[in-house]
Amino acid sequence: AGWVLGVAGRVGSRRTELLSTIFGIMSRESGEIKLNGKPISNKTPRQSIKNGFAMLTEERRATGIFPYASILFNTVISNLGSYRKGPLLSDKKMTADTDWSISSMHIKTPSQKTLIKNLSGGNQQKVILGRWLLTDPDVLLLDEPTRGIDVGAKYEIYQLIIDLANRGKTVLMVSSEMPELLGVCDRILVMSGGRLAGEVDAKTTSQEEIMRLAAKYV
Repeated sequence: AGWVLGVAGRVGSRRTELLSTIFGIMSRESGEIKLNGKPISNKTPRQSIKNGFAMLTEERRATGIFPYASILFNTVISNLGSYRKGPLLSDKKMTADTDWSISSMHIKTPSQKTLIKNLSGGNQQKVILGRWLLTDPDVLLLDEPTRGIDVGAKYEIYQLIIDLANRGKTVLMVSSEMPELLGVCDRILVMSGGRLAGEVDAKTTSQEEIMRLAAKYV
């Protein structure tokens, strides 16, 4: 809790598969996941969300957003259970939570009704982050959170990640950008050939040490 833990490695080191397995998108052959010292299943994404996990996927446009739906829909979709009012959903609460997300994430949009596909990549990513924060997760799994995003939006997302850790959340972040890992993370796990090749302190390690570990089992 309170850490940003980076995951480094070459293409093919199975970093994405690691996060997908933790979140229940992929099934695992062995091993176990523990949260606060207690084993948990996380066999499906639905179960993972109930256990306090959230995952921002690598391919934002393919698996992160509903492009032809509004910002409101994209914001509340993972938390629909909390908006139930009898057989219906509370429009008032969904609107209020979307307002909170737009304000907290500094999302630039004309309105909640704007289609998310009409936003910039950085603002789309912030909508997804806001969506997951509404589920009040303990563990956030972020796969390439700033890929394809302009420099200004990147720094806003870095600050959001650091703020989450400061609030006691656990952030596990995969990134191919070495300066990003070194600048944002507390510690970095290095994967090679689908295995853990080493763990380093982000403040004292170097790009050379990370690259050497990344080649360990290739």
